[in-house]
Amino acid sequence: MPRALPPQAGDMDTTAPSPPADGLHRARHGATALLTMDRPSRLNALDPSLIAALHAALDAIEADPGVRAVILTGAGHRAFSAGADIHAFAPIIARGEAMQGFVRPGQALTARIEAFPKPVICAVNGLAYGGGCEVLEAAPLAVAAAHATFAKPEIKLGFPPPFGGTQRLARLIGRKRALAMILSGAPIAADEALALGLVNRVVAPDALLDAAMAMAAGIIAHAPAAVAASLAAVTRGLNLSIAEGLAVEAAAFGSLLHTADLREGIAAFRERRPPQFSGR
Repeated sequence: MPRALPPQAGDMDTTAPSPPADGLHRARHGATALLTMDRPSRLNALDPSLIAALHAALDAIEADPGVRAVILTGAGHRAFSAGADIHAFAPIIARGEAMQGFVRPGQALTARIEAFPKPVICAVNGLAYGGGCEVLEAAPLAVAAAHATFAKPEIKLGFPPPFGGTQRLARLIGRKRALAMILSGAPIAADEALALGLVNRVVAPDALLDAAMAMAAGIIAHAPAAVAASLAAVTRGLNLSIAEGLAVEAAAFGSLLHTADLREGIAAFRERRPPQFSGR
């Protein structure tokens, strides 16, 4: 089991590895992939390189049947991610390329996380601001350290949240609560994020990754096709009428009727034994 919180660069001795060039550490713990955003000088802010690295890592994970869940966290104690790296994106915006070079890459990342067929669990080890909060909003599950804070400070820079935050946050916590965060830019604490439904659990900082790993292990115990179908049905159904959503749910169920895991689950229930899912 990995350490609950990787140390910050300033806490490392001279023999510790430097942050990766693309800003992303990749590790594997059994059937769980651990992705750690590691840009200590920018509080793990999202620049074009890190966004591209996250896309590439998710592509590789989706193609690997041995990986059943993803945990996304930040290096250090201070930040999950401070959001978009404005220093990196400012020249892009100044060149008049804000839509294709800033907004679209950010929206593509959060859309990828939201629609990912394997569960993505955010382990929020510190502040999750701006784009970092939007990544969290897109993920289906999240655990937060007790000292974590969450904010939508884009209004202070003169623009609205551009990575999906104006759409997902209101769907998650309600229109008025979302607008209070978006229009004030003020941070909220982890316990308030839990009460609002922005995260699933709040734990002590040194228990963060253990809690995320335990959540992943509980999901991995189930049939992978059923997990993927559940993720897709819930995510798609949020934007549909109840009648349309029920049709999506029925189709998700129907797509599993031919699977060995569904037959095994029913047989195990009837025989009063634990199921032995094979992924088929």
